Amino acid sequence: MPKIEATLHKRSANKTQGNAGLSQTLVVVEARRSFMVGLGYAATLSAFINVLQLTVPLYMLQVHDRVLNSRSMDTLAMLSALAAGALILYGILEFIRSQVFLVMGGRLVRRLNEPVLSASIRATAREGTGKAAQALRDLSDLRNFLTGHAVSAPLEAAWSPIFLAVLFMLHPGFGIAGIVSVLVLILSSVAMDLFTRGILSDANRENIDSISNIAGQVRHAEVIESMGMLSALSARWRIAQFRALELLETGNRRGRAISSITRTVRYGMQLFILALGCILAIRQEISSGAMIAATIVTGRLLLPFDSVVENSRQWITASGAWKRVRSLLETEGTDRQTMSTSVADGDLVVDRLIYAAQGQDVPIIKGISFSLSPGEVLGVIGPSAAGKSTLARLLVGIIKPTAGGVYLDGNSVFLWERTSFGQLVGYLPQSVSLLDGTIRENIARMEDGDPRAVIEAARIADVHEMIGRLPLGYDTPVGDARLTLSGGQRQRVALARCLYGHPRLIVLDEPNANLDSNGEAALIRAIRAAKADGAIVIMIAHRPAIMEIADKLLVLENGRVSQYGPRTDIIAPMTAERQGPKPSPAIAQGGDRR
Repeated sequence: MPKIEATLHKRSANKTQGNAGLSQTLVVVEARRSFMVGLGYAATLSAFINVLQLTVPLYMLQVHDRVLNSRSMDTLAMLSALAAGALILYGILEFIRSQVFLVMGGRLVRRLNEPVLSASIRATAREGTGKAAQALRDLSDLRNFLTGHAVSAPLEAAWSPIFLAVLFMLHPGFGIAGIVSVLVLILSSVAMDLFTRGILSDANRENIDSISNIAGQVRHAEVIESMGMLSALSARWRIAQFRALELLETGNRRGRAISSITRTVRYGMQLFILALGCILAIRQEISSGAMIAATIVTGRLLLPFDSVVENSRQWITASGAWKRVRSLLETEGTDRQTMSTSVADGDLVVDRLIYAAQGQDVPIIKGISFSLSPGEVLGVIGPSAAGKSTLARLLVGIIKPTAGGVYLDGNSVFLWERTSFGQLVGYLPQSVSLLDGTIRENIARMEDGDPRAVIEAARIADVHEMIGRLPLGYDTPVGDARLTLSGGQRQRVALARCLYGHPRLIVLDEPNANLDSNGEAALIRAIRAAKADGAIVIMIAHRPAIMEIADKLLVLENGRVSQYGPRTDIIAPMTAERQGPKPSPAIAQGGDRR
């Protein structure tokens, strides 16, 4: 059984890498193609469904014109049997069409779920915005739209010529009245779109922005609650919500007004058809059965157009969700390689690295170059806003360099396929975060990792005993939303995650920010163990104690390398400068030269 499970896991991983190999643009094209194919099936079924919907008016026509005049029970039985068979077939086809929409929605989510999540995480890592949750909400909205009733209304309206043909067959006057009614409803639909699309789109955008902002702020509940910031935060939330609600109410008010007019027109046209039928029946131009059938067919003709107007808001919402998903996939398309790369033991080379944030002219990182060999430890120091954290993100390939590059064993860390690259890298960001799951899952990087490797990483980070004292040990649930661990404990668990699997490149951004003296000593021992294991370690810190284990120091100022070289060569001048010039011998002896 374990062998079979391993084989299935390997196949799943290969399939995942194959899907990851598709470009994001190709994913959008495939999703659109899948949607169009499903829509084609649904449209074909709609043609037969619309024809079968003529069963009731034709049955009433035949009953009035044949059965009541001939008083033949056999004719009634035959017509009833045919009508019952047609209605059963109608129900079957209607069910099949609903299943087509369900399959379309499920296939859309399955096809786009992973690419959208990947693209949204890349966008969040690059911009720091919470696009992931919104993108997944957009996918859910698209699926709900495809599995609802609004999507089928245009397909019903597309086959309206069938009912118009029947009305013309009953009498040309019915057909002309039907055409006029359809044109009125189409104009109402166009008016609905013109008067509501823009304002509803603005309302949705305002609502999305306000929800994203408040979701990011709620994560800091301790700060908000402890310092009495709730009232100010609530006031800002109310302002944003009121602005979105005002736009939404305006759009809904216009939509409801047009919808009411449309429905009134539809009912009025049905009454007009009935009155026209009555006049034609009195003149003996049609039968009474034709009059009733024309009324029913007219109602069925106008119903889809009324539904299109009524459900226009759902179409606008779905259209906006698809545009956001498509834009995310197209703008956050991965430029990375898809071929897995084996473990590398070569040097780390940073070659003329330049990075400028999007929309900014002044680069944050300005032409940095250095190299490290396996087993070397580099300490990066510098004042605040010097670009240290940005350099750390560039070193692990989170963001794309504007120019130059970072190369591990000759491979670009940004272009590297992420699954194989993740096996080589350990990263401890300045803002420590644990994912929702157990401590074991977090250390194993959310995989079903080997428990021995998890414990080994915890021992290297000197956090094994601390975990053992927790109520559930390694099965203790943690995450940003939980208060199970203190800040120092979270940082040490994150360090164990960073060291899991013996990575070849380790980047630590302020790893001792939340640590006490014991935690800092454990961190130093972990860095020494990684160095002895042949890893390249880069650490960014302000406390001088941790820099004693560095082989080299890099001083970063205003995005440029101010000093770089062996630690002793950098520290000695800095120490002398802090101590100031030595006093003259006379002053040192307390003499007076006056």
